[in-house]
Amino acid sequence: MKKKILVTGASGYLGGRLCHALVKQGRSVRALVRPTSDISSLPSSTTTDGPLELAYGDVTDYLSLLDACSGCHVIFHTAAVVEPWLPDPSRFVSVNVGGLKNLLQAAKETKTVEKIIYTSSFFALGSTDGYIADETQFHKEKYFCSEYERSKATADKIALQAASEGFPIVPVYPGVIFGAGKITAGNVVAQLLIERFNGRLPGYIGYGNDRFSFSHVDDVVEGQIAAMDKGRPGERYLLTGENASLALIFDMAAVITETKKPRFCIPLWVIEAYGWISVFFSRITGKLPLISYPTARVARHQWAYSCEKAKEELGYNPRSLKEGLMEVLPWLKNLGIIKY
Repeated sequence: MKKKILVTGASGYLGGRLCHALVKQGRSVRALVRPTSDISSLPSSTTTDGPLELAYGDVTDYLSLLDACSGCHVIFHTAAVVEPWLPDPSRFVSVNVGGLKNLLQAAKETKTVEKIIYTSSFFALGSTDGYIADETQFHKEKYFCSEYERSKATADKIALQAASEGFPIVPVYPGVIFGAGKITAGNVVAQLLIERFNGRLPGYIGYGNDRFSFSHVDDVVEGQIAAMDKGRPGERYLLTGENASLALIFDMAAVITETKKPRFCIPLWVIEAYGWISVFFSRITGKLPLISYPTARVARHQWAYSCEKAKEELGYNPRSLKEGLMEVLPWLKNLGIIKY
């Protein structure tokens, strides 16, 4: 009998790509989506590769989550609110923290669940100013750049506590995810490239002192599936990639597209001031800003990580940043979103 796999957050950027990969492997997948979710990026339920079943519910609604978990053997928990800022910060807690608590309780009550792959975030480990961190780092919790970071650090403690109590949970920590797919807050690299090539972001963000670990979405998906097959419960795995600055992304994009590099740097205090103004107008319009004041706070730090453990134990094999950008830029051009 095929093991039934539940994917929470299936309509999201990462969750959708994960569903495609699992279905392509012939796995039996149940996708948890909200009734209002855009499911256009999900595989068809009539696909010949494998069955995809839709379960309507929400990780904040325990009963719907319990129903979705029924009969499942593996759960990929990818559901999360991924935004640098929200007008109602309590949503970070209700979804990112409360959703995980609900999932653990539902899995416990279901009794058929053999493994949970919990997708956390590099933010859960905290910044790495001046060094490269691995899975032994825990968030110091002295300062948070955003409420999103705070919620992921809190949820990480809950996941690790569950693991210490014998729960079969494997936490994985992607870096800044990028690649083709949905253009959401979870695909910030694509959003920044769109702003850059449409002239709305004429310079570098800061002076190139930032560091982020960039993970291609399909590499993360492969890492998640490998964590299901090979990951040891209770062990943490960083599914990160090349450590680089945002300035290097803009420089690489210019070389790949044979366009000009930015000619100046935008100081982070200007970015933060712009972020506060964007937040003010967001409260009026109801449209979330691309850049808010937490964006500048994050860029003042470094977030560099090693994925050697995932390479050794899971066979994780992340592509280079250049390889990823050589796919992303033509994809954005073909969509008609950027020109070069």
